Amino acid sequence: MASYKLCALFLLFTLLFHSTFTTACNSCKPKPPPCPPPSCPKDTLKLGVCADVLGLVNVIVGTPPSSKCCALLQGLADLEAALCLCTAIKANVLGINLNIPVSLSLILSACQKEVPPGFKCE
Repeated sequence: MASYKLCALFLLFTLLFHSTFTTACNSCKPKPPPCPPPSCPKDTLKLGVCADVLGLVNVIVGTPPSSKCCALLQGLADLEAALCLCTAIKANVLGINLNIPVSLSLILSACQKEVPPGFKCE
């Protein structure tokens, strides 16, 4: 009979000890790292072909000026496309100084995309 009481007491202390430290450790778990800032999933150097859309350069006669540019932006969400073009314009990949908001809007609309609400290319 004493062995049963001793086993029950041991089991009770084991459960109590385990629950106390398990609960305390849950508050010590590291927090996940913050999300990285959004970045362009495409090679922004290739976006130099988007100067065609602005009517500044048209290398191949008979080809719609936006075809190469829009092909690069195809499959991207509006935000990703805007971010890629913003990066290209700021890095002067297009090879010309541009009015960023106007150029961004023109290129995106030529490729049936829109500047996302609240998006600022800074």
